[in-house]
Amino acid sequence: MTSSIEAALIEAQRKAEFLFADIVKGGLIRPGVLESELSAQIHALARQNYGVARHWHKRVVRAGPNTMLSYYDEPPDRAVEADDTVYLDFGPVFNSWEADYGRTYVVGNDPVKHRLVADIEAAFADGRRYFENTPGLTAGGLYDYVANLATRKGWTFGAESAGHLIGHFPHETAPAESKRLSIRSGNDLDLRAPDAKGAPRHWILEIHFVDRVRQFGGFFEQLLTP
Repeated sequence: MTSSIEAALIEAQRKAEFLFADIVKGGLIRPGVLESELSAQIHALARQNYGVARHWHKRVVRAGPNTMLSYYDEPPDRAVEADDTVYLDFGPVFNSWEADYGRTYVVGNDPVKHRLVADIEAAFADGRRYFENTPGLTAGGLYDYVANLATRKGWTFGAESAGHLIGHFPHETAPAESKRLSIRSGNDLDLRAPDAKGAPRHWILEIHFVDRVRQFGGFFEQLLTP
């Protein structure tokens, strides 16, 4: 049975899916637009169509070589070019519930870049199955598994983290151990362990594959649980 918390997180993600569909339908991802301009346009669209007034983390738009970078990097603003990959990482808050949703789009027809997009989507599904079928799986174990998927597909895993908690805004934090509540190598936290109040935790899984030779990457994220 789906709990009220699970239902709220699923609904928040559903609205994020609609927002991203509106981004594509509206043609916002196009050559010539700056990353900062695209971020502002998406923010305005989220407010106009869904009443989103806040985002629980910074809005991330990366294009071309910047798609090899992760959340904490602050590269110079870049215009989208005609053959770029572009990834979006947004955390809109819907009715006090967080969504964290990331997708990659290919502006041109490069088959290798389109293969990357297919591979990160497949890796997310594979990582979710591994979680569902592995009792006692730790955050470090899941990170190592999805990082290995990148290698098997001929890519490099592009980040030190492959996900984090998600929940009611603001979600649970661990100020003394900021890395404890994230999916990263070496973290022995059981992903099914309850939070400090005894409630089930819910996680976001992030897949970031990069090609360091051709200088592009792709990013895919959404709910791992429920």
